[in-house]
Order: sequence, then structure tokens, then C-alpha cells
Amino acid sequence: QVQLVESGGGLVQAGGSLRLSCAASGRTLSNYAMGWFRQAPGKEREFVAAIGRTGGNIFYADSVTGRFVISRDNAKNTVYLQMNSLKAEDTAVCYCAASDRVWTPSFRRLNEYDYWGQGTQVSVST
Repeated sequence: QVQLVESGGGLVQAGGSLRLSCAASGRTLSNYAMGWFRQAPGKEREFVAAIGRTGGNIFYADSVTGRFVISRDNAKNTVYLQMNSLKAEDTAVCYCAASDRVWTPSFRRLNEYDYWGQGTQVSVST
């Protein structure tokens, strides 16, 4: 149904910032809870941040709390992840995910999402 395309990844020095975007095509994002996940080399894909359909529910992984900000602009059909104070351990492929279910139990689990983007690489150098 909906297609998700991430952008904004790249190489940045530790302490720097990047802003990721997730653009939806085919359908509007207004009826989807959205999440950001990432997968570092040799590790499982992990939760980063999530936001409810109207932006009323926002969640962050402990590792990014205070540094990352998730937001959405349903009018633009786009979800963002502002990443500040980046660390080497933030290096990963970042994925955007969407859930069209009536209710998302935790927003943090991979199996709560139905659609995934191809990912964008975030590399943090020291």
C-alpha cells in the first residue's frame, strides 16, 4: 500500500547533527503510527523513536533520549528524525516504519509495523 523512502543519511563527525526524512507515497501518513529503527553492523534492528498518528504519543529509546527528536508533518506526508550530538554508536542503517493498525501496543517492537523503507546509512566518525 504505502511506500516509504528515507533520506538525509550521511557521514558526520561525532557531536554533529543529521536530519532524516521519511516520505510516503501512494497514501497519506495521517492514518499511520510511525517509527524509526536502526541496525548497526552485527546487531539486531532496534527501536529508536516513534510517533502516533496525530503526534500525541512520542517515544524514544533510552540511548537517544535528549539527543533525537521525532516529528511528523501529515500535510507533507513526511516524518522526520532530528539527530543531535551524534555518537559513534549511532552508526547504523536507519529505517522508517509505518503501522496502520487500530492500536499500537508499545510502538517499540518491530512486529508492530507493517511497512518499511529501504533504509538510509548514518555514519558517525570520531
